[in-house]
Amino acid sequence: MTVLVLLASVLVAAITVYQYKEEAEEYHRERLERKEERIRIAINNALKSTTYEVKEENVMLIFRENNRIYQISEEHTLPINIYSLSGKLLIKSEETFVSDTIDIQLDSIIINRLSKKYEKRYLGVSEKDGEHFLSSYTYIEDDRSKPLAILNLPYLEDDNFFSRELWESLTRLGQVYLLMLLVAIMFAYFLSKYITRSLKTISDTIDQTRLDKRNKRIKIGNVGEEIYSLVNAYNSMIDELEESAAMLAKSEREAAWREMAKQVAHEIKNPLTPMRLTVQSFERKFDPGDPNVNQKVKEYSDTLIQQIDTMSSIASAFSNFAQMPAQKNETLDVVKVVRLALDIFNEGYIIFPSEKEEIIAKFDKTQLIRVVTNLVKNGIQAIHEDQTPKIMVNVFTEKENVVITVADNGIGITEENKNKIFEPKFTTKTSGMGLGLGMVKNIVETYNGSITFTSQEGKGTVFKVKFPRE
Repeated sequence: MTVLVLLASVLVAAITVYQYKEEAEEYHRERLERKEERIRIAINNALKSTTYEVKEENVMLIFRENNRIYQISEEHTLPINIYSLSGKLLIKSEETFVSDTIDIQLDSIIINRLSKKYEKRYLGVSEKDGEHFLSSYTYIEDDRSKPLAILNLPYLEDDNFFSRELWESLTRLGQVYLLMLLVAIMFAYFLSKYITRSLKTISDTIDQTRLDKRNKRIKIGNVGEEIYSLVNAYNSMIDELEESAAMLAKSEREAAWREMAKQVAHEIKNPLTPMRLTVQSFERKFDPGDPNVNQKVKEYSDTLIQQIDTMSSIASAFSNFAQMPAQKNETLDVVKVVRLALDIFNEGYIIFPSEKEEIIAKFDKTQLIRVVTNLVKNGIQAIHEDQTPKIMVNVFTEKENVVITVADNGIGITEENKNKIFEPKFTTKTSGMGLGLGMVKNIVETYNGSITFTSQEGKGTVFKVKFPRE
């Protein structure tokens, strides 16, 4: 809009200058024609009243008689030059204009053009010393229309009046267009803000679009057809995205449970094999008369009980992971609950120097105990027998959050395993299903919390659990 106003102002200014130039030229031509007509009448009167015979040889004498040429020039305020038919200067009036504008001899081109003109009149334009002259050339004729001489009327084009008028007009136009430009800028600003307000809403909503959460549909009032189409397209995309996300989540859950089922089946098969071999061996070698029969039956029973316990622990681990934690927002003392969770461990190297005697938060007591015990168990299992074990548990607050850290001086986590540490069924231990950390992450995130860790190989690992107090 601003550019259009600027272009319009330039175009109008150019047209105005051109119009004033055309009017000035037309004004000068018409003024010269009027003066020329009156001067020709005066010359004809002079020819009628002269005492000399009217012929070509007496033209100079006729117009010098009684200073006729000077009188006519002064009366009409215009210089007069009279040339012979061959172009030689015969007589001129007083020099009331720049003297070097009068040629002693007319150019042959002017004479030829004058003779060929039907109206026997030639109009020429010349410039000298920065001033523009409009010169008229016509024949002086006797009463029988016989040419006697050439009449030249040099007219100085004075454009001062038109220049002042042009400048005043351009000044007024400039003021008007300056006002229009300011109005256009303000109008364009508010219009663009109005237009882009809807686009800003759409842009902000698109920036907040995520695959892992429910996205809001855009609701906008009266907007243009293009914006309305864009909003409809976005809302349709959100609907399709939610459907696709639901299908993907379902597919991922099914795939995860299939993998979990395979893992559980594999883990259960491991103890079943030695159980089968033990039963077959016992059946083959059992002798009721053997004096050591009681001891062999006891060994057989111990082996079966050990394998049954292994399968029971596998089933318990799977059951604990599959059971989603209920969001019981119990008001509890986190320090007290953590201390209670640590009481089940007999290891003397577990240190719990709590900063505060009491930290009140809303959490489920049972789930919090599961989180702490799983992290401490992982720390214990990460320490080699040849190391001096140490596990440090801390509870403190950060702004509106409760933080629990569990640090060990174990073997640490390798770089290649850091991205897999919270994945279900991932484990670096020879026993277990790798469900503990996955379950901890599930519990913490259910309460809008987070779990992170830092680790160095050979030096140990620090797990950090953070969740809001309210």
